[in-house]
Amino acid sequence: MGMNRREVIKAGVLVGGGVVVAGAAVLKDRLATGSTDPVGKETVRSLPVLKSVPQQREEDPLLRMQRELVHAMAKPVEQRRWMMVIDTRKCVGCHACTIACVAENKLPPGVVYRPVITEEMGEFPNVQLRFTPRPCMQCDKPPCVPVCPVKATWKRPDGVVAIDYDQCIGCGYCVTACPYNARTRDLGEYYTHDAAVGAPDGEDRPVQGPHNSWEDQTSHEYAKGWSRKNHDSPTGNARKCHFCLHRLEVGQLPACVTTCIGRATYFGDANDPESLVSEMAIKPNSMRLLDHLGTKPSVVYLI
Repeated sequence: MGMNRREVIKAGVLVGGGVVVAGAAVLKDRLATGSTDPVGKETVRSLPVLKSVPQQREEDPLLRMQRELVHAMAKPVEQRRWMMVIDTRKCVGCHACTIACVAENKLPPGVVYRPVITEEMGEFPNVQLRFTPRPCMQCDKPPCVPVCPVKATWKRPDGVVAIDYDQCIGCGYCVTACPYNARTRDLGEYYTHDAAVGAPDGEDRPVQGPHNSWEDQTSHEYAKGWSRKNHDSPTGNARKCHFCLHRLEVGQLPACVTTCIGRATYFGDANDPESLVSEMAIKPNSMRLLDHLGTKPSVVYLI
């Protein structure tokens, strides 16, 4: 009996055959122009957000960032440059951002867009913990883009590095190329796979496949509808943080930003010199991860 797509992916057949498939795909797609993002007036968004909420001199950073998001979306996409600033001094390691991201993007086991790295510093009894959320860096010079043999990943005009799930062949080259380990592969797993449920005879026994309605819900990444119900894309594809582009389109901040209990994550348009992220990014305690590699990350840390 043949294996279904999930079993093929889990067994590593797709990974092993990636080189062969990629080689054949290069002949067909290497000369292609790749994805062409719309620009200009059609990308301008007039969003009726916070219209009834009066602006105050000192308001919650979330409200300020929300207003700045509306202002940024009113510009053509090529005039925006999204940036995230993370204040590690405020991060308490609650992982709320990680869970919010999982819930927002319907992420399966093994796929995490925003892990929080925990480091222990010092020697007992003078010990402290440092927590570092690590989303995709949305590099200005992304090393993951040129290695894709089918041009399934590219940098958008607003600086976000995107993936075309329909084009991706799951070869894993981009996963290896990323120095930040910000990319993972969807191996077709479900949290409820092989979970014990009540059988008709009253006994608990493992069942194959998902039986949780949440896991079957459609993901709206990249403002499209993706269903893994039949192990279709993005199963088998490379996956990563995309700054919740689908939320930005409707005037909502990324899920990780809105759920941060310590207000440690800031988001906005770096092309706006008066935005909160522009103010935070130039502070003397700001830094970028692995900046010496020349990737020019769009995520800035305050330490």
